[in-house]
Amino acid sequence: MPTRHIEFDHTRLAVHLTGKGPLALLVHGYPLDHRMWLDVMHGPLARRRTLVAVDLRGHGSSPWCGDATHPMHTFADDLAAVIRTLTDAPIDVVGLSMGGYVTEALWAQHQELVRSLVLTNTRAAADTPLVRDGRQVAIQDVVQNGRRKLAESMLQKLVLPRADPLLRARIQSMIEGTAVETIVADLRGLADRPDRTALLPTITVPTLVVAGEHDPITPQAEMQAMAQAIPGARFVVVEGSAHMTPMEQPQAFAEAVGAFWVD
Repeated sequence: MPTRHIEFDHTRLAVHLTGKGPLALLVHGYPLDHRMWLDVMHGPLARRRTLVAVDLRGHGSSPWCGDATHPMHTFADDLAAVIRTLTDAPIDVVGLSMGGYVTEALWAQHQELVRSLVLTNTRAAADTPLVRDGRQVAIQDVVQNGRRKLAESMLQKLVLPRADPLLRARIQSMIEGTAVETIVADLRGLADRPDRTALLPTITVPTLVVAGEHDPITPQAEMQAMAQAIPGARFVVVEGSAHMTPMEQPQAFAEAVGAFWVD
């Protein structure tokens, strides 16, 4: 799978490409990287689109830029630079969890770059005070105790208890491979992100909202309400998945996205 590095404004982002056809950008969640999309990239969607999985700044093969905080709007501006480097046409954008927050920010700031949206295992609402407090605890914990404890804690919610140990190992490797400074900057950005609920009715491109049947982080009822707020949006629940739907059920996820995309 070819990897390309795109540089701008003291930032260097790695993008990983496969497939053919119009571009589709895949945006990973926290604290992961492009590898969460590998099963999807090696599947049938690559016959429909040129799939571009980005490593957000500080993640995967993209170095940390020295930011104390990773605001969602900064990630979105980074994606806009990637899109403008690769094409002059609007593209399909797929975002999971934090990647969904970034995708929403991309729509808020760069609507002209977006052809369609897939929002999976994510939400529009801002953090509650309780969740914000939890992120501060997580910051202190990862600085004091490292990434292994964070990975073990997150895995309890990211995938189902019966998930394949290899799948768990892949996710654990991604989390433990993400620099602590990146994790801290992500957590601060997540805690500070704005409420995007009022943005949803402004989305005018085709949109698919995908929920995991047993997702404890972004429950399907909340995601269905998101879909209902977006004009004409489709809503799909993928059975047998928690929060990491594209990894737990890549075939079902690809089928849902493939049925949604218009050639």
